[in-house]
Amino acid sequence: MTPGWTQTLLSNNSVLQSANGRFIAVSESLYRLTSHAMTGFPTIIRTVALATTIFFVAPAQSQQIQRPIASDAPSYTAIADLALQSPLVIDGVVNSAVRIKGQEAADAPPGYARFYEQINVNALIGGSGALPARVGYVVDVPFSPDGRPPRLRDMRVIAFARPVPGRPAQLQLVARDAQKPWSPELDRMVRSIITESVSQDAPPALTGIGNAFHVPGTIPGEGETQIFLTTSDAPISISILSRPNQQRQWSVSTGDIVDNSAGPPRPDTLLWYRLACGLPQKLPDAALAGQEPSNAAAARDDYQFVRNQLGPCGEQPAVTAPSG
Repeated sequence: MTPGWTQTLLSNNSVLQSANGRFIAVSESLYRLTSHAMTGFPTIIRTVALATTIFFVAPAQSQQIQRPIASDAPSYTAIADLALQSPLVIDGVVNSAVRIKGQEAADAPPGYARFYEQINVNALIGGSGALPARVGYVVDVPFSPDGRPPRLRDMRVIAFARPVPGRPAQLQLVARDAQKPWSPELDRMVRSIITESVSQDAPPALTGIGNAFHVPGTIPGEGETQIFLTTSDAPISISILSRPNQQRQWSVSTGDIVDNSAGPPRPDTLLWYRLACGLPQKLPDAALAGQEPSNAAAARDDYQFVRNQLGPCGEQPAVTAPSG
């Protein structure tokens, strides 16, 4: 739990008690949770300010209504950012969504509404261990184009989340945008990323550049640059071959042996993501220590060639999750 979090308790006496013992008025949104006829919910709700998790203890029920909605395919980078940091990735259907208003939603972005959702779990796409048939979490959702809160019930979603210690039926989204409308394209992308990330030969995260050098050939315009990357696990190296009147050829090796025939990574794969999003914009001077100035310049030029070939990383990492 994040240091400095505060806890409040709402019970059927219709008041909120803050961590310092002071009582404050019940917000309209949370009051509705206890005053309306919602037979599956108890009358005690805990809210954690920074973790933004509202806890319900409710019996799981089987309901598999699935209403997929159209969704533009998000970028590979945005989904990889979410999937690789999520202990749990869930395919599910929204069973219920209760609007949260007032102070508990004060930090929701403009144009967004905050909800507590309960999700019927279809499948655990990523993660280990058992999950209840129904789980709950807080989510910020953009208003509809007409300015109204969206209708969420029966929507099929993919959620990127982490467990809440001691509360097996409660989750916390890893980022504000960590609930995505389900689509076949998104489903395939998420499963591909997770499958590749747990394989034996999964490319590790980059931690820096160890060293780089350029060796000129016997004729002008010929040469080879090798760049050795530091990672969290297995080594990765990049080779760039130059020949007169030919396009430069480059390849990436993921092991101790440099393989010039390996070729560059395919776009929208985990290796492409690691390189496009993990390589620095420029080759560090420290990586070229001891190189002749002309060779160092050639290595820098080859490095920029690789960066241009990889293309931009894509969207920025996901924003932080909602906090109450």
